Amino acid sequence: MLPLDYAARNCIRSPSRFIQLIVGSALVVFLVCFAAVFSNGMQQVMQSSGDPKNVILLGSGSEESVERSEVAAKTEGIIAASIDGLAQDMGVSAVSGEVYYNGLVSNQQQEERQAILRGVTERALQVHRQVRIIEGHWPGPNQVLLGVRAEQSIGFTNTKLQIGDDIYFENEVFTISGIFIAPGSILESEIWMPRQDLMTITQRDSLSCVLIRLAEAKLGDIEYFSSTRLDLELVAISEDVYYEQLATFFKPISFMAWATALLIALGAMLGGINTLYAAFAARQRELATLQAIGYSRVVIFLSLLQESLMTVLLGTLLALGFGLTFLDGSQIAFASGVFSLNWNANILGLGLVVGLSLGFIGTLAPAWRCLAPPLQQSLRGLS
Repeated sequence: MLPLDYAARNCIRSPSRFIQLIVGSALVVFLVCFAAVFSNGMQQVMQSSGDPKNVILLGSGSEESVERSEVAAKTEGIIAASIDGLAQDMGVSAVSGEVYYNGLVSNQQQEERQAILRGVTERALQVHRQVRIIEGHWPGPNQVLLGVRAEQSIGFTNTKLQIGDDIYFENEVFTISGIFIAPGSILESEIWMPRQDLMTITQRDSLSCVLIRLAEAKLGDIEYFSSTRLDLELVAISEDVYYEQLATFFKPISFMAWATALLIALGAMLGGINTLYAAFAARQRELATLQAIGYSRVVIFLSLLQESLMTVLLGTLLALGFGLTFLDGSQIAFASGVFSLNWNANILGLGLVVGLSLGFIGTLAPAWRCLAPPLQQSLRGLS
């Protein structure tokens, strides 16, 4: 075997080429890992948002969008009185009629941004059990409760929203009364306000949906109720299934992230292979001399592979270090909320696998090109 320090010295024989290979491999690994982090983050926030114990009742024909759904306001009371086996708190059934609205809000600096508003009553806390108010209190008239990620979702540039601040919606002033969390859920990206306030401002007399929490009752019981009360025109869907369908709707975004990353990575990888071709070809006589003094082609190939792996692993560590330092925990806003980029152990493992594969695959063709010709031809420097 050729000594390891021989491969190490050859890595830095041409500093510019060495840096080019490191940067190229770092770009490939980073893009693949970023696409995986992006896709996982969006998928995870959707999976965490749905509770299998909750059922959403939507207007018939609006199964794929709570925003377009319309449910008669009387439905909330009818469900609470008609269905047995619902979860209860102090004798009150966990039934929450809600209004979902995507509109424009602004701050005191008159920055106008898109925001997701949810009109609720106190019963919402019976259904959304993961919600906890961590600062302030439940909103009263002309007040709002802010999700902990709502600020990132809205995207005001010069304002950090705090309790007591005012925001503006449809020429009305609303004061932030509190901050809530709903760990891992897209609810954290929303602004909650009294249901009657939102219905009045948006001039609607219907709800967007009615959420219920099951105890002894089953989804089939709710579906039976919906099918028999034709006057209400309802369709029942489990909350976790609803968010699974919503995640499917956003899959093209993940696909585009993967496609973009892989195309750029492919270009960088081909550039790296060309660089290795040039590096190995310039040493063709040297490699032939090693064969002449007794080293086999396999041993020389392994030495070339060591060179590539050393360089690629440096690029891999650079890419993973950049992701962990600057992007881990970063938040990205999309149409339905905000999700976090988590560079966890699985992503780091993926990066190492991609880096090692890149080093091995990138070495095969250039090494074959230099080692395949007959020894006499290689000694004369002819490929």
